[in-house]
Amino acid sequence: MSHPDIAGLEIRGPMLSGYAEILTPEAGAFLAGLFDLFDARRRDLLARRVDRQHEIDAGRMPDFLPETAPIRGGDWRIAPIPPDLLDRRTEITGPVERKMAINALNSGAQCWMADFEDANSPTWENVMAGQLNLRDAIRRTITYTSPEGKKYALRDKNAVIIARPRGWHMEEKHVRYRGARVSASLFDWGLYFFHNARELVARGSGPYFYLPKMESHLEARLWNDVFLHAQAAVGLPRGTVRATVLIETILAAFEAEEILYELREHASGLNCGRWDYMFSFVKKFRNRPDYLFPDRTLITMEVRFLRAYVTHVIQVCHRHGAYAMGGMAAQIPIKGDPAANEAALVKVRADKEREARAGHDGTWVAHPGLVATALEAFARHMPGPNQLHVIPAGNITATDLLAPLHGPITEKGVRWNLHVGVRYLEAWLGGSGAEPIHNLMEDLATSEISRSQLWQWLKFGAKLDDGRPVSAELYDRLLQEELAAIRAEYGAERYDSGHFKEAVELFMRMSKSPDFDEFLSLPAYELLS
Repeated sequence: MSHPDIAGLEIRGPMLSGYAEILTPEAGAFLAGLFDLFDARRRDLLARRVDRQHEIDAGRMPDFLPETAPIRGGDWRIAPIPPDLLDRRTEITGPVERKMAINALNSGAQCWMADFEDANSPTWENVMAGQLNLRDAIRRTITYTSPEGKKYALRDKNAVIIARPRGWHMEEKHVRYRGARVSASLFDWGLYFFHNARELVARGSGPYFYLPKMESHLEARLWNDVFLHAQAAVGLPRGTVRATVLIETILAAFEAEEILYELREHASGLNCGRWDYMFSFVKKFRNRPDYLFPDRTLITMEVRFLRAYVTHVIQVCHRHGAYAMGGMAAQIPIKGDPAANEAALVKVRADKEREARAGHDGTWVAHPGLVATALEAFARHMPGPNQLHVIPAGNITATDLLAPLHGPITEKGVRWNLHVGVRYLEAWLGGSGAEPIHNLMEDLATSEISRSQLWQWLKFGAKLDDGRPVSAELYDRLLQEELAAIRAEYGAERYDSGHFKEAVELFMRMSKSPDFDEFLSLPAYELLS
């Protein structure tokens, strides 16, 4: 079977309507330049991750780097914040689907994190349609009409777009260059930048990005070099690109200051990506029985290692003039049940007030219906657009960041991980990356935390609070009971026509395998169209 060739890129996905407007020869040549210059370094850095995991398994725990101490003690600042990023009190997040994009832009939030990563199932259609949707949103031509005839269009005032490409570990299987799959990070980032950077600048904004899943300052240095090259290639000044880095791995937390320093010409802040951070904690210390975590519901932002993480990120940011963004409120409005809806809003309000009191400059929500609540919560404690002057007290040590968490593991906790983990993965395999489950908006981090906890509990035969071990037999019985409950909720026809067979097989393999897979998304991606 022959495949279209665009500037040396072999396109293995179908060229549906509009895709040729994104995959142009000029864009292809720009992407090819990125792959030639930067992909070998990306692969080397991924190999360093594997080496670092071996070191952790051998007992060398993370610590602050002695060779970069001058950076941590230095008096330096990032470049001045662009005018349209001065107020980031509430940012809404979500996939780059057309209707959701319009709703996010109209939500009243200051910014929209347009997500090609964890909230987006990266089918070829989702990835390419997302590029078209963002192009149209930036030019204010985006519209949508639902099957029922409801029309969606942009209002006069919209959120500032901050795009999030996929992480360094992901590859785009539908595009090959020089015989190999291309970096999904460079593919997502490069297409968005090439088509929109100059247009954004002309409209008084700029190419702004969230950068996910980094584990070292060398990975940040790679991104900075990408920015320098790309700006020169399209004739934009240095510093036009602005990036907010998600500190969502334990290793990145130890290098947060160095990461910000590497990107200081292009940085606007750091973000506490709490759900992936929890996953990273379990993942990195999975082979250490002293890091056997309790039920996920007990891993709150008040526990020692997470309080230290938040304080550290805010301290780093505010010492150097960068914004410290808070994390996600997963709750969504509950229709038809006023009492339950108010209870959900109380949780969101408490979480956002905690972030504002801690010193964050803004926060995330997953639904337009929560924007007002988040804004009100921050207004109670942060009267201006930021609180860069607030530097929390305390000297955060490696011991603080690595403090283990002990507590009960319950049958309910095992069931919850099985239920939500499989249910989200089924939706992801069906093309939905942001999925409401029991009144919470879940993304890929949900399945990652669920399967990594189950893997570790099984590995060490963790004891439930009633004395029973978490065994393969218990796992299998509870899984079948949870699947029966999901089938009853969905109905037999909807359940049987879905992707539960593939989801269950993959989830079971990854949580019961002797070897731990670094990312659920890698084998799951092979099942996507």
